[in-house]
Formats: sequence, C-alpha cells, structure tokens
Amino acid sequence: MTRPTPGPRAGVQSKLRDNLIVALDTPDLDVALRHVDRLGDAILWYKVGLQLFCASGRQAVLALAERGKEIFLDLKLHDIPATVERAILALEGLPVSLLTVHASGGPKMLSAAAAAARSLNVPPRVLGVTMLTSLDGTEIPALWNERTGLEEKVLGLARLGARSGIAGVVASPLELAALRREFPRPFLIVTPGVRGPGEATHDQKRTLSLPEALAGGADYVVVGRPILEASDAMTVIAGYEAAVIDRFSTERNDR
Repeated sequence: MTRPTPGPRAGVQSKLRDNLIVALDTPDLDVALRHVDRLGDAILWYKVGLQLFCASGRQAVLALAERGKEIFLDLKLHDIPATVERAILALEGLPVSLLTVHASGGPKMLSAAAAAARSLNVPPRVLGVTMLTSLDGTEIPALWNERTGLEEKVLGLARLGARSGIAGVVASPLELAALRREFPRPFLIVTPGVRGPGEATHDQKRTLSLPEALAGGADYVVVGRPILEASDAMTVIAGYEAAVIDRFSTERNDR
C-alpha cells in the first residue's frame, strides 16, 4: 500500500484526504464499517483505537485494509521493553501505517518498539504519545510531583522519542509551534483535539481549530465524534476543507 506524503499538499490544493484521520471510537465493528462505507473516498485514513481493537482485533484492521484505507493503530502501548517488543511483533501481517506507544515508557521501551516495528514485513511508523489531550497544566504537579510546564514536558518526551529512533509524536495542537521549531519534518506530529467552529470539545482540554493545526505543522489531525455523530458527515468534511483552503489561501496571499 502506497503511503501518502505527510503534510498539506501544495497549500490550497490540499483536500484534507491525506491529512485527516477519522477516529473509529466504537467497540462495534459493523457500526465502524458502516461509517467507513458511508464516507467512501472522502476519507483515506482511519484510527483504530482501544475500543475497536479490544472488541474486534485483527479483523478490524484487515476490514479497513480490504477497503483500501490507511490505518492508524492507536494502542498507546506502555509496558516493559520486552513486552512492547513482542506485542508489536505480534502485529505481523497487519498493514498498519502508524502505531502508538507511550513516550513516557522510557528510552529502552521506545528503542525496542522502533526496532520491532522496523522488523515487520510492513513496518508501521511508531509515534510516542506525549501528554493526553484530556490533561491540562494544572494536573502536572499531581501526576509527576514537579513544576515543569506542560509544553516543556511534551518537548522533553519528544526529545526522548527522537533520540530513541521513533518516527514522531502525538501531541495536542497547543504544543505544535514549539515542537515544529525543534523538530522539522520528516519528524511526524499527529494531533488529536482539533475541532471546527462551534463544535463541542467533549473531554478534550487542549484544542485548536483544524486549519490552525495543519498550518501550525501537524502532519495528521484526528477527528472522531464531530464527523461520525453528524447528521450530514459529508457537509462537515466539506466545511473543514473550505476552512483549510481559506486559511492556506490567506497565508499565501500574505507572503
């Protein structure tokens, strides 16, 4: 399966297809596949997270692959290095493009994950999850008993990931600017917590608009409920597309 080049295609020509990942956050594979079939060619990338993978496992990934989709397997693996290594090796035969581990698992775990992924017949790019978008800066002291700011914590985990050989990170849109200054492409940044105008943030605390996230340096943005729960998902996607075109047109004209 040919992987698209990350990043917005040629500014205003981007139609989001290469950059937007739709999160299939449901335990029901039939429901997930109905969403996929309904969205058709408008969406290339899908996220399979813990709910769907725990319920349907390999079948979920294979069903998406049969439909020609790119798969972001968001398992957030976090265990001792040997266990994470074996878990990734067990993915052999699954055409996964992106795979997550927790960056806080440490350098040995991250290195083991990267090495295991490279050994697969179809090697996924390993991403380190930095700080969950459900957390905000007020929770750092309680979790780590330290006064390090949230952005610096994210940067520290990204540095650890880069040194350990993983392909990139998952981070909120609020850390994008700082990350991209220090980590130019091809280091990948996948950004959940993006929303359109007026859309509910649900349990996401660190959010930004989808066009701002792409303009700020995200390679991929992840959206779930605003698309899947919409009465007219294609209109929502068209709205995102128009907002991205407007943002990049304005940016180009300001140069």
